[in-house]
Amino acid sequence: MRGNRCTRKRLWRWRSNPLRRHDDIVEAWIVLALWAIITIGGTVAGLVTANAAADMFAGQRAERHAVRAVLLTDAPPAVSTLRGASGRSMATVRWTAPDGSTRTADTLVNAGLTAGSGFVVWQDGQGELTTEPIGPTDAAIEAGFLGAAAALSLAGISCVAGALARWRLDQRRIDRWGREWDQVGPRWSHKTG
Repeated sequence: MRGNRCTRKRLWRWRSNPLRRHDDIVEAWIVLALWAIITIGGTVAGLVTANAAADMFAGQRAERHAVRAVLLTDAPPAVSTLRGASGRSMATVRWTAPDGSTRTADTLVNAGLTAGSGFVVWQDGQGELTTEPIGPTDAAIEAGFLGAAAALSLAGISCVAGALARWRLDQRRIDRWGREWDQVGPRWSHKTG
């Protein structure tokens, strides 16, 4: 019985009622549209964003390749930072690009390596050094977080827009009540007897 009374209270704007104003109907439609945008639009935005991120990460894994590089200069010892030793330092390396040309560049390597040491670097399709692509599990997690962020962003923007629209309706109602009171109030303010 209590749930039925609560349901009637929530749906009062949709029922026929002599006290229902046009603004109440507009507000009911705004709330319904907001819920539809948040549920349907948020789901679509989240899925589209997650799929786009997953495709981007898969493209990076397909384009980037590990290649063996040789250290040309000694890597300096670990640089001390505010948080402690970083364990990596800049050094010059040489590697072979996909077109067969030999390339050199400065990159971060493990501190303390000597010249001639071999290690793995990652390159893109043009032979430029790049970072290691994230693995499939980490990519799925990050794509999920990005999708959730997109859905929550759409929900937040929708809630703010709905709150502004409802605030404007409240302002219109207050103005109308003020005008009506200006008409009725003087009749009630005279003294009797």
